[in-house]
Amino acid sequence: MKTLEEKILRDGTVLPGNILKVDNFVNHMIEPKLFMEMADEFYEKFKDEGITKILTIEVSGIGVAFACGLKFDCPILFAKKTDSKTLVDDCYTSHVYSYTKDRTYEIRVAKKFLQEGENVLIIDDFLANGKALEGLIDLCEQAKVNIKGIGIVIEKAFQEGGKNIRSEGYDLLSLARIKEFKDGQVIFCEEE
Repeated sequence: MKTLEEKILRDGTVLPGNILKVDNFVNHMIEPKLFMEMADEFYEKFKDEGITKILTIEVSGIGVAFACGLKFDCPILFAKKTDSKTLVDDCYTSHVYSYTKDRTYEIRVAKKFLQEGENVLIIDDFLANGKALEGLIDLCEQAKVNIKGIGIVIEKAFQEGGKNIRSEGYDLLSLARIKEFKDGQVIFCEEE
C-alpha cells in the first residue's frame, strides 16, 4: 500500500534491534483516514470470505481492527493480555512472547465471544517473528473457528513470521512488507 509505505518513510524511525517506531501514526497516535484506507485494502482482499468477526490483540491492533469492523460490518474481538478480574473463567488462553517488550503474555478471550464455525479475519499491526499471530491462531483453533484471512499493517519480511504463517496455508495480506533496514532507512520488498 503506497500511502502507508510513504508514511513509514516520512514519519517512521528505525531504532536499534531492528525495531520500527511508528507510534506517531499506527500504535500510539492514530490517523483515522489512513486506518480507513487500510481497512479498504483488507476489505478488497477478504470481502468474499463471509467474515463474521474480526480478531486482534490488545492494544495496537485495536485501531485498525475497529476500522475493519466498520468496513466488514461485524464485531471486533480483542484478545486481552492484561490481567482482569472480570475475565478469569471460561476463556480460551494462549501464550505470546513479545520481542519489543521482552516478555511473555498470557492472552485470553471469553469463550462466549468466539463461537465454533465463525468466519474470522485476524488483524494486527506488526508481524515479525509471528508469536502474537501464532497465539491468535491458537485461540481460533481452540474455538474451532474458520480463519478466513490474516491482515497485517507492517510485516518485517526479513524475519521468519510471515514465511512460517504462509507455509501453514493461511491467506496473509501485509500492507507494507519490509525487506530490510539499511543505514537507518526502511527498504521495502518489491511487489511480487
